[in-house]
Amino acid sequence: MIKHPLAKALTLSLGVAAGSAMADNLMERANSMFEPIPKYPPVIDGNELTKAKVDLGKMLFFEPRLSSSHLISCNTCHNVGLGGDDELPTSIGHGWQKGPRNSPTVFNAVFNAAQFWDGRAADLAEQAKGPVQAGVEMSSTPDRVVATLKSMPEYIERFEDAFPGQENPVTFDNMAVAIEAYEATLITPEAPFDKYLRGDTSALNESEKEGLALFMDRGCTACHSGVNLGGQSYHPFGLVAKPGAEILPEGDKGRFSVTETASDEYVFRASPLRNIELTAPYFHSGAVWSLEEAVAVMGTAQLGTELNDDEVKSIVAFLKTLTGNVPEVTYPVLPPSTANTPKPVDMIP
Repeated sequence: MIKHPLAKALTLSLGVAAGSAMADNLMERANSMFEPIPKYPPVIDGNELTKAKVDLGKMLFFEPRLSSSHLISCNTCHNVGLGGDDELPTSIGHGWQKGPRNSPTVFNAVFNAAQFWDGRAADLAEQAKGPVQAGVEMSSTPDRVVATLKSMPEYIERFEDAFPGQENPVTFDNMAVAIEAYEATLITPEAPFDKYLRGDTSALNESEKEGLALFMDRGCTACHSGVNLGGQSYHPFGLVAKPGAEILPEGDKGRFSVTETASDEYVFRASPLRNIELTAPYFHSGAVWSLEEAVAVMGTAQLGTELNDDEVKSIVAFLKTLTGNVPEVTYPVLPPSTANTPKPVDMIP
């Protein structure tokens, strides 16, 4: 027992200093692996985010007449009121068909190196073209989309404003570029973890800091780092031990369908973890509804370790600090159809 006041004060001082050093080290390590979400949308090479273009992109994002049924919009599967996805295992498209994979969130998607689980789209503009044409999703065509947009005078004017100087601005490519411009604004800054990265040590509590330390120490950062904590690289699902077929369906070989390279079988883009608590169910199969279960599966499948209950709880506590300020979105008023607007195709033949 320490009785001398000076010795006692010295011991307390050393303890505080040690704790401070550990806290500084954790923050320093975190800043070497992650980046905060910026407060403003990033610059996109070749796509200036003008107000006219973003406003047009917003209308197109919510425009169901881009689908042949006049029922499905981008927002159907990437619902900005539901964490940027649709909260379904796999999305429902034209003819009530089920898509093959879980719908990724649109929030912060601009920070991903490529789009879709297999990375087949290089950017958001390329991604926007895919679902419009996919028979299992919006089931339309570029010609039908252009005819639809040109049938409404307001859209013609808005395309002219968004793409000044172009002789024929209402094109399928420009539709995608405008949607990309809008989606680039759907970022979620100011998460508690962002505040922590910027130096606010009180932004995370002790359990959350413990989860952050475990997340880094156990090797999760091999796939989930950077500004979006993922979305930058491709990895085999089941690097150490393959999950069961309910989580890793045998028929979906991931990036192999893009590259046709044997080593890319069951390889998928590492999922971004921003706002992960809002985007259940998890994995490309949408087979897991619990974030705790998803963390445990990753431990065995990717890291080759069985995380105990306390470790899982701490990591989940940390992951919940990645939830940022979701943008407030006002539903746009869309122009009325005209006599020249292509009529909807029945969802059920």
